[in-house]
Amino acid sequence: MANSNSVDMDPDVALRLFEEGATLVLLGVPQGTELGIDCKSWQVGPRFKGVKMIPPGLHFLHYSSVNSPSCGGEIGPKTGLFLTLKPKDILLANWDPKEEDLDFSASLNEEEVSQIRATLQDLDPHLGPYPYEVMRKWVSLTDRLSEELVNNLQPLSGRICAFSDVIPELQLRHTKDRAEQPRNDTACQSMKEGLNRLPRMKQREGTELRFSLIPEKKYPAGATPAEITQCSLDLSYALETVLEKNHELQPLNLLGELQFAFVCFLIGNVYEGFEHWKSLLALLCRSEEAMRKRKELYLGLIAVLYHQLGEIPPDFFVDIVSQSNFLTSTLQDFFQFSSGPGIDGTLRKRAEKFKAHLTKKFRWDFDADLDDCAPVVVELPDGVTVD
Repeated sequence: MANSNSVDMDPDVALRLFEEGATLVLLGVPQGTELGIDCKSWQVGPRFKGVKMIPPGLHFLHYSSVNSPSCGGEIGPKTGLFLTLKPKDILLANWDPKEEDLDFSASLNEEEVSQIRATLQDLDPHLGPYPYEVMRKWVSLTDRLSEELVNNLQPLSGRICAFSDVIPELQLRHTKDRAEQPRNDTACQSMKEGLNRLPRMKQREGTELRFSLIPEKKYPAGATPAEITQCSLDLSYALETVLEKNHELQPLNLLGELQFAFVCFLIGNVYEGFEHWKSLLALLCRSEEAMRKRKELYLGLIAVLYHQLGEIPPDFFVDIVSQSNFLTSTLQDFFQFSSGPGIDGTLRKRAEKFKAHLTKKFRWDFDADLDDCAPVVVELPDGVTVD
């Protein structure tokens, strides 16, 4: 395992971390596998057998299998899992070549773990040190995440995969079922016909991320037209619905969910994480009434976004985040609401400082005329009518 950019560490501190820190013993991981923990990854070398000196707490282990050079050397999709480690913990996993995954069942065998603990000093040369140079970054990206919240959000399988594991909705086990499907032995007359011929797929049960569901209807049942309009301009009703159903006892856990989605995307390469991050962000930033009621939630949101946006290269936004100007328009609404009547003074000042920071760092203009998006009145020449 390469050890570039490591932090110079006092030998006594290193010894204490070795003795008190957690250890991941990962046996049989093929050479060339891309493996990382939290915000750092490496290519596995021939002597690699795990990671040592891991600080207690929540961590994200991620890896991508790699074909041998003779088979092209392609890198497979990333798999990740969250681990909550205690001081002196030892987790033992063996690489399963058939599944191309780590099997942690050996960690349940106390005798095997005891043997590893007894020979830890002998294993030491084969264990890569935890990358302490990225620890502060990792903590800033996950400080709202708890073990309980991760367990509620991650798939039941415990694995977070960059590519969804999908299966056909209809298994078509019987000849009669297959006979009822559209025939594929004639040319399609249209794209629509071609798409209709494809089997409908669904995610394999237990592999789905369990994010909070954001209601499609952003207004209560039986709402009047005026109420529907109000709930569309101010998403506070929808936000309160999400909090009530998913985080009623601890509303600030919604910020943890925002962090979970961001880590799944940024480190785990899960596009669904990005989509959910966008949806949650839009919901929070466009809830004016909630901003007046939930000061702590919004102070926390500013802190979470400060660290998240600080970890993405500025040109990334040009490629993905600023599609349809999503991020700037969403934050523009947030800054407009945060300067409105009834907003707590501390929140207003924190929002102003955050706005100034983003304007300086990314050169985003949050003071552009909001009327730019208003309908444009076009004068038609005399005699021209529109049906």
